[in-house]
Amino acid sequence: MSNDFQTDSRQMLARLRAAMAEEAAGQARLDKITHLIADSMKTEVCSVYLFRDADTLELCATEGLKPEAVHQTRMKLGEGLVGRVGRTGRIVNTPDAPSEPGFRYMAETGEEIYSSFAGVPIQRLGEKLGVLVVQSKRARRYSEDEITALEVVAMVLAEMAELGAFVGEGAALSALHTKPVLFRGTTGQEGAAEGHVWLHEPRVVITNPIAEDPHREGERLAEAVDQLRDAVDTLVANIADDDKEQLEVLEAYRMFANSKGWLRRMEEDVARGLSAEAAVEKEQSTARARMETITDPYLRDRLHDLDDLSNRLLRILSGQGKATGAEMPADPILVARNIGPAELLDYGRSLKGIVLEGGSVGSHAAIVARALAIPLVIHAGRITTEALNGDHVLVDGDGGIAHLRAEDTVVNAFRDKIAMQAKAQERYASIRDLPAVSMCGQRVHLMMNAGLMADLPSLAGSGAEGMGLFRTELQFLIRNQMPKRSELSALYARVIDAAEGRKVVFRTLDIGSDKVLSYMKPNDEPNPALGWRAIRVGLDKPGVMRMQLQALVRAANGRPLTVMFPFVAQYEEYRAASAEMDKALERERILGHPLPEKVELGAMLETPSLAFAPTKFFEEVEFLSIGGNDLKQFFFAADRENERVRRRYDTLNVSFLTFLQGIVDRCASTGTQLSFCGEDAGRPVEAICLAAMGLRTLSMRPASIGPVKSLLMRTDLGALRQVIDKARDEGRQSVREPVMEFLRMQG
Repeated sequence: MSNDFQTDSRQMLARLRAAMAEEAAGQARLDKITHLIADSMKTEVCSVYLFRDADTLELCATEGLKPEAVHQTRMKLGEGLVGRVGRTGRIVNTPDAPSEPGFRYMAETGEEIYSSFAGVPIQRLGEKLGVLVVQSKRARRYSEDEITALEVVAMVLAEMAELGAFVGEGAALSALHTKPVLFRGTTGQEGAAEGHVWLHEPRVVITNPIAEDPHREGERLAEAVDQLRDAVDTLVANIADDDKEQLEVLEAYRMFANSKGWLRRMEEDVARGLSAEAAVEKEQSTARARMETITDPYLRDRLHDLDDLSNRLLRILSGQGKATGAEMPADPILVARNIGPAELLDYGRSLKGIVLEGGSVGSHAAIVARALAIPLVIHAGRITTEALNGDHVLVDGDGGIAHLRAEDTVVNAFRDKIAMQAKAQERYASIRDLPAVSMCGQRVHLMMNAGLMADLPSLAGSGAEGMGLFRTELQFLIRNQMPKRSELSALYARVIDAAEGRKVVFRTLDIGSDKVLSYMKPNDEPNPALGWRAIRVGLDKPGVMRMQLQALVRAANGRPLTVMFPFVAQYEEYRAASAEMDKALERERILGHPLPEKVELGAMLETPSLAFAPTKFFEEVEFLSIGGNDLKQFFFAADRENERVRRRYDTLNVSFLTFLQGIVDRCASTGTQLSFCGEDAGRPVEAICLAAMGLRTLSMRPASIGPVKSLLMRTDLGALRQVIDKARDEGRQSVREPVMEFLRMQG
C-alpha cells in the first residue's frame, strides 16, 4: 500500500470526523457523508443502504442517484447485488454490474447509466447493519486500495450507527437497541422469568473510531498487544508441568497473540486512519463473519480464540474491563454468548433467567441451570449484539423464546402465564407430602435428579422420595484440575447426609460427548455422542474410576451405597465396571476403612443394544435406569442437539413405547428394579404414559415432581393403558392425540 494512499485514506477519515462533530440531524449527516465519500474517492455515486428489518434493505442516502428514490427503494436479502452483499456479508466488485448474476435494475434510482459497482457490508461484530455502495459510468473494477478504503469507511459508519449518529424518521433510521425483538431459540431449562438484562461480557463502547494522531494510535496498539502477550505468557507459566493438555490449548492461544498477520492487519488499518480500538474491532468483525460460514469445528474454535483475544485487547485499549461500573439489576437475566459452569455457579441463585447465543441441551451451563431451577434459553442468535445492560426481557424457557423490550400486550400475557404457574405451585405444595398414587391405586415413586450441593434443599421441598440420579461429573466439570479423592469423599458424604436415609443413586463419571473436561486432552471425534464417553472412558482410564469408587465407599462410611454406571452398551462393560467396584471394596477392607452396609450396582440403559443383552445380565444387575434422553436419540437416529430432526420424533411414538414395553417385561421376568430418568419423566403427559406402560419409578428435575404427581393422582392408569393399546392396534404412529382426548374427557 502506497504512502499516498494512506494519506488519502486519512484525509477522507479526517473529513468524516469533522462531519461527525457537526451538529446535524441523522438524515442530514448521512447525506453529507455520502457526498463526502463520493468526492474523496472521485466516484459518481455513493449510496448507503440500511436494514429497516431483518430481511429488508432500504436506500437511506445517496450522492448521484435520484434523490426521490431515498427511503423508497427497498430490496429483500439476496435481491440484486446490494441484497447479495447484505445476505452474504461479502464484497461485490464488478466493472459490468448488469451482467452479474442476480442483478436487479431499480428504475426509480436512475442507475441505468452506471456500469461499475462495488458494495461492501456495513457490519459490527458480525451484526449486519447495511451496505455501502459506490458506482461509476466507466466500466472498471475498483482497485484493492479503493476497496480497502471502503471497508475502513464502512467500519466507521457501523460505529457511528451504534452511537446513534443516523437516527431519523422511518424504520431504517430508527435508533439501535430500542425496538422489540423476539429471539426464537431452544429450551435449555423450563420455566418463565421477567427481569432486566445483565451482560456477562459488556460490549466495549468505541466513542471515536477515527484516529486524530495515527502515529500515537500505532504506539497505543503496540503497547496494548505487548500487555496482551505478557498476560498470555503468565497464563502459560502458571500451568503445571504435567498438565500437558491445558498447556497445548494455551500455547495455541499464545500463537494467535503472537501472529504477525493479525497485528499487521490492525497496524495497516491504524495507518489508514482508524483508532486502535476501531482497528481491533474491524479485525474482530471479520473473524466473526468468517465463523458464520465455517462448519469445521476445529477452525471455528480457532476463530473463537481470535475473537476472545480481540475482546481482551479491546478491554486493555479502552480500559473498559468487565467491571464497567454498571450495577446489576435486582432481577437479573444473564445474557451471554456462552458461559462455563464455574462462572454460572458464581452468579448462583441471584439470576432470574439465562439467555445464551450458544450452548446445548446437555451442556454444562444447562445442567447447572437445571440444578438451580433457572429458566434457560439457548441458541438465541445475536442477542448479545442487540441487548444492552438494563433492557427489559422476558424469558420463556418452556418455548425456548426470549422477548427483548417487549410490547405491553406481550408483557401482560407473559405476566398472566407467570401468575398461573404460581397458582399451580401452590396447588402442588398441598400434595407435596402425599404418595404418588393413581386413581386405580398404583403407587409410582418420584425421585429427583441432582448434581450440585445447591440441589440438596430441593429434596425435602419438592416431595421427592430420593435422588434417582446424582450426576458426579459436575464436580469435575467446574474445576480446572482433577479433584482429589478426599474432596470427592467429603462431598458425597454431605449428599448422603442430606438425603436423611432416602435413597441416592450416584452415577459414576459421565464425560465425553458434550461434557469435556478442560484438563483432559480433547478428542477430535466426528460424532462424539457415539464416541469415547462415560463408561468407555472409565474402563480405559481405570485409575480415575477407582479413585471415584473409593471416594464413594468412604463417603458411605458403613451406610448403604447405590452406584450406577453410565452408557453401558453390553454385558461385558457392566462386568468390567462391577469388577472395579470389587477391587475398590477389597482395597478399603485392607486399609481398615468401614465398608458400606449394602452395595447396589446398576447400569443406565441408554443404548438399544443393552435392551437385548443376555438374560444373565438382567439377572446379575441389581437395577436399571432408562436414560431416556440418549436412548430416544439413538432409537430414532435423531441428534437431540439438532433442531431440524429432534422434534420430528415423539416420545409417545408407538414404536418407542413398544420398545420400552419390552424392557419393562424383561426386567419383570428377572425381578430387576427399573426406573426411567430424563426430560420426559418430568413432562406430566409423558410421565403418566410411562407409568401406564409399567414403569413405577420416575426420576426428574425437582420442579417437575409437583406437576407429575398432580396428574398421576387424577389418572386411572389402567384406563390409560387401554387407550394406548387401542391406538397401537389401530396402527397409529403416536398415541399422543388419543391420550390427550382421554385427559380432556377426564377433566
